[in-house]
Amino acid sequence: MTRRSTVFATTLLAMSGGASASELAPGNGHSIHLGHFNGTIYYSVEKDGYRVVATLASGADAQPIRFVSTLVAGERLTISVPQAAGEPSVDFEIIRNGTVLLVQEPFVPLIDAVATSAIAEE
Repeated sequence: MTRRSTVFATTLLAMSGGASASELAPGNGHSIHLGHFNGTIYYSVEKDGYRVVATLASGADAQPIRFVSTLVAGERLTISVPQAAGEPSVDFEIIRNGTVLLVQEPFVPLIDAVATSAIAEE
C-alpha cells in the first residue's frame, strides 16, 4: 500500500509540474527558455500601459524575433512554441495584474508520461 501511495504522490507532483510565476520590475530583464528558443523580456511603463518587449532566437547565429505588446491591467500575452505532433506546445505567459507584471514560466513535466504509466502499472 505504501508503494501505491508513493506512486500516486509522485504522479501528482509530476502533473503539478514546474511552472512558476515571478514578478518583473520595470526595466529589469528576465530570461526566457522555450524549447529550442532562448531570449529575454523586459517592460517599461508608458502612459497607455506597460510596453512589454520579448526577444527570442534559436541560437547565437539565428535571426532573433521580437514580440512587442502594450498591456493594460487584466491583460496577458502568451508566446507559444509548437512541438512535435501529439505533444503540447511550450507556452510562456506575461500577465498584467493591476500594477504588477508577472511572468509565468512554461510547464516542464518532472516525469514523462511513459515513465509515470510504467511505474503505476507495477
